[in-house]
Amino acid sequence: MLVYGCAIGLRSSRQIEKATYSDLAFRYLAADQHPDHDTIAAFRQTHLAALGQLFLQTLLLCQKAGLIKLGSIAIDGTKIAANASRQRTRRYERLTEKEQELAATVEKLLAEAQATDQQVDARYGAGRRGDELPSELASAERQLARIRAAKQELEREARERAEQAAREKAEQNGKARDEAQRKRWHRARPTPDPEAKANLTDPDSRLMVDGATKAYVQGYNAQAAVDGEAGLIVACRVTQQLNNKQQLTPLVEAAEKNLGARPAQVLADAGYWNEEQVAAQAERGMDVLVTPDAERRKAEEPLAANAPRGPRATAMRERLRDEKELRKYRKRAGLVEPVFGITKEQKRFRRFLLRGIEKVQAEWSFAPATFNLWRMLRRGYEPQMA
Repeated sequence: MLVYGCAIGLRSSRQIEKATYSDLAFRYLAADQHPDHDTIAAFRQTHLAALGQLFLQTLLLCQKAGLIKLGSIAIDGTKIAANASRQRTRRYERLTEKEQELAATVEKLLAEAQATDQQVDARYGAGRRGDELPSELASAERQLARIRAAKQELEREARERAEQAAREKAEQNGKARDEAQRKRWHRARPTPDPEAKANLTDPDSRLMVDGATKAYVQGYNAQAAVDGEAGLIVACRVTQQLNNKQQLTPLVEAAEKNLGARPAQVLADAGYWNEEQVAAQAERGMDVLVTPDAERRKAEEPLAANAPRGPRATAMRERLRDEKELRKYRKRAGLVEPVFGITKEQKRFRRFLLRGIEKVQAEWSFAPATFNLWRMLRRGYEPQMA
């Protein structure tokens, strides 16, 4: 029922429960049983890892059916809303202030609870359970835990950024960072920008700009690589990064791992331009066709001030001036963009149901699995009955 529901855009456990009464297909799949939405939701949570692995199983089925040719792949990303509200996003500076306020409140409530216990014990004797908490204390502790989780996520990101900056600086100086440098960096404990923001409902989600609507979305950056032959999704992942500049290599490597072989060519838009990653894939023998500019420019037009200037960018611009190469590149939009259009519009996958990067990754992997099954049937594939 979960597979069929996701394939037709019915993902909510309550919607699926209702469909077991009103939809003939769901009644057939449920053997005319009617599991309630709590049971369906619990099943999804319990078997989330297995549902995420369904993507690789469907991909293997596509390969056996001869639908994947290992020619070119097109990659792209889209913003998917998190199961969290933008209104619950706070600046790091405000999180620190609120943490101190709530910590003082919790300490005060604990003292009051202890005094109350002592008074009751003195009057009636010891006998109350030790786990009974005032509702105010329980609420304050929950809020404090959320705030600390959000702060820890921002602090982790700050450490990663500092480590990346140190690594790049070391590489520029021609030196690898040694163990002593690593220990010194960890002792420094870089702090986040006071203006950095985190969400209290889902600290792993990020405030991102949706490229299609130009509106802010509290969500995740969902990635997909699509086969150039049948339009099947051959790799997928979810990232917290706001743009796609670091996603070329991870997607190509994921596709290669999933398919057991290296695609001949990768197509991507300007959002994926990364001189180092493009060079790395080219050195591995892959034909990389990624424009360094948002739109193809005429030869006489001057470069924008922030345009990539490296030798790979110059060579790629020259290559895309050739009409034959440009036609190859233009196939990208027709391959990958319809996948997101179908997923978000027809399948109604505009918002994650779960929270946290690991659960969201499994949920996103499940969606391409059902998309591939749908695509296979649309292309005339007929399953062989055992």
